[in-house]
Amino acid sequence: MPAELKERLVELFGWVDPGPGASHLVSDTSGWWRDPATLAALGPALVAPFRAARPTVVVSPAVTGFLLGPLAATALGVGFVAAHKPGDGRLPAGSLTWAQSPPDFRGRRVDLAVRDRHLGPGDRVLVVDDWVDTAAQVRALYEICAARGAEPVGTAAVISTCPPPAATDLRITALLTNPDLPDSPR
Repeated sequence: MPAELKERLVELFGWVDPGPGASHLVSDTSGWWRDPATLAALGPALVAPFRAARPTVVVSPAVTGFLLGPLAATALGVGFVAAHKPGDGRLPAGSLTWAQSPPDFRGRRVDLAVRDRHLGPGDRVLVVDDWVDTAAQVRALYEICAARGAEPVGTAAVISTCPPPAATDLRITALLTNPDLPDSPR
């Protein structure tokens, strides 16, 4: 990844206090989407470590993954499959394959689903997301891949703060890690 992109990602990132009653700061990555040069560079930078694995499709979870996934898919010249969550609005019609994540950083178990007709045997899947902390959603997406006969080739994230054994086991690469983040409350 070009050093300029890493510097720009850090510069455009921030922590925001959501207000009274909040127990922690929340991340603000909205600057990434507003900056055209960063937006153009994200897809190619995310997929670079996985080109040799020849992914045939990119799968990303709602909601921010719906921005990053198409950028990565376009950079690879492959298609994109959305992984839906029941609480994020209307689910797509048709047959879906579901998996539930292990507990995430808040202790929640997240249900994820993909349309059956968009993922199948022979697919080589690159999972893409903005932030991987516990890798819980990555594990659920790999479970969906296995159920559909697809092979996950790894996961690309803008930020990964997950434990190194999980990152190694799940083949997670990231553009930024916890030490890169400004004033990290984690």
